[in-house]
Amino acid sequence: QVQLVESGGGLVQAGGSLRLSCAASGRTFSNYAMGWFRQTPGKERVFVAVISWNTWYANSVKGRFTISRDNAKNSVYLQMNSLKPEDTAVYYCAGKPGNYYSNYAGDYNYWGQGTQVTVSS
Repeated sequence: QVQLVESGGGLVQAGGSLRLSCAASGRTFSNYAMGWFRQTPGKERVFVAVISWNTWYANSVKGRFTISRDNAKNSVYLQMNSLKPEDTAVYYCAGKPGNYYSNYAGDYNYWGQGTQVTVSS
């Protein structure tokens, strides 16, 4: 069983930056694809980014967000630059066994508790 703990959310002005972190406990972290999703109240959870041997981003964040991982520290990160009010959401990290990419939330077995990101205009 993998447990994920997120941090780094907060309030930031439009155009600013935040760096989200997700620390994992459990086995075979290096063999997991790690993703970030986000969700606002009353709306569905949507894909943001995923990393395995490479990276894949939602079009809405491509060029502004960067996903990375440090397997030695069992951690995954999301660097968010040029933030917009539409980026406001609860951000979740998620893990999926195997190194194949997926933008489908149902493919991910393990989830963090979420961290709130609020971008003011």
